[in-house]
Amino acid sequence: MVAALTQHPLLPWLALQHTQGIGPVRALKLYHTLGKHWYLPENLQRTKVSAEQISQLQTAHLDLLEPILAWQQARSNRHVLSWDSPYYPTQLKATPAAPLILFVEGDLDALTQPQIAVVGSRHPSYVGKENTKNLIPALVAAGAVITSGLALGIDGLSHKAALDAGGISLGVLGSGLDKIYPKQHLGLAFDLIASGGALISECYPWLGPLAHHFPRRNRIISGLSLGVLVVEAAERSGSLITARYALEQGREVFTIPGAWQNPLAKGCNQLIQQGAKLVLEVNDILEELRVFSVAEVKVLNPSAVELLPYPELLDNVGIETTALDEIASRCQQPVQDVLIRLVELELAGWVASVPGGYVRARRG
Repeated sequence: MVAALTQHPLLPWLALQHTQGIGPVRALKLYHTLGKHWYLPENLQRTKVSAEQISQLQTAHLDLLEPILAWQQARSNRHVLSWDSPYYPTQLKATPAAPLILFVEGDLDALTQPQIAVVGSRHPSYVGKENTKNLIPALVAAGAVITSGLALGIDGLSHKAALDAGGISLGVLGSGLDKIYPKQHLGLAFDLIASGGALISECYPWLGPLAHHFPRRNRIISGLSLGVLVVEAAERSGSLITARYALEQGREVFTIPGAWQNPLAKGCNQLIQQGAKLVLEVNDILEELRVFSVAEVKVLNPSAVELLPYPELLDNVGIETTALDEIASRCQQPVQDVLIRLVELELAGWVASVPGGYVRARRG
């Protein structure tokens, strides 16, 4: 058994991951320069790899391989993909610093379908939540798989909205697949798999969430996707890291604008200033991707989806009664203008007039 493991094709990739001074970019350069058998000593000696690194590259990491294979064999839908695997997602493989090894639980076919990443604040506003719930079904109807990070807030909402619309969703984790994080989304993670999607991570299955895992996780989210939609993001949001990776990888970045007074809109507005595509309706995303990629996505009728009208106003009307003066003060708009817009929103079913002010309405 041990003799057979020493010839396992995953071992060279494990050695690369644990060799000091060799990251994903240099590792793949070795692979491309020397060919499939780059790890043989006679090949490595023809490179600028140091003697110490050659020694590390010849280390057989059986202590890692055995638990990895045990994890994989525990369930039929578990997969370990090295960069040279034919099942490794093509979109991600084409990016710089693609992970050398991916752990996947779920349907591998989902990884090859056209994906749109959706990211945003962990503490979204009411408007952010509503925009996510409104946009995702239209993206699913157009044929997109929704990819996100399984985090609280916009990530979780986008996964759930995709499933509710009968779509497929992929969750990219900043922890191992045996250590689902956050734990509140354990059920959601199982639902993604059961609905034809998958969970993905470059972390070993037994590793818990660590702070440095998440920025690296973001490059996988963007790398798998044709484009990234940022729904809400503060000025220093982790979602902006995903957007930066997307730009570096040649992906399109989309974002929904917001009022300048809203701190959760600052990151989005900055992205628009830097050239991100402003999104007012779902076709703003789909039309761009139709030109941008070879994936065939269906452009929807403009009436297929509706973003929130007057979002800066709606975000200040809650489920509890809010006085007209208070709404105007929060929005920093004249009372008369706010009243006119509230009447429009009431006629459209977004708010309801009650004694003492206005409340949000459950719009069918």
